[in-house]
Amino acid sequence: MKADHIILGIHVTNRLQKAAEVQKLFTEFGGHIKTRLGLHEVAENACAGEGVVLLELIGGDAVRKALVEKLGAIEGIEVQEMVFSHK
Repeated sequence: MKADHIILGIHVTNRLQKAAEVQKLFTEFGGHIKTRLGLHEVAENACAGEGVVLLELIGGDAVRKALVEKLGAIEGIEVQEMVFSHK
């Protein structure tokens, strides 16, 4: 049986103040992050104050739950989860 595809959508509402905290968790869970995509507005003279990061995780439910819990403890972070199972 194939492993589930676990995708997290992470909305960072205050990138400039929270990016370091979020990045610290990404480093902690780095061995479980298969794919990472960051989306935010960028202009020549400015960077957007908020953004979205999409992560594809490996490692199963325990890893997903731990990362979601730690991200959720950071003020201004919203996490949405998608799990695609092979049936």
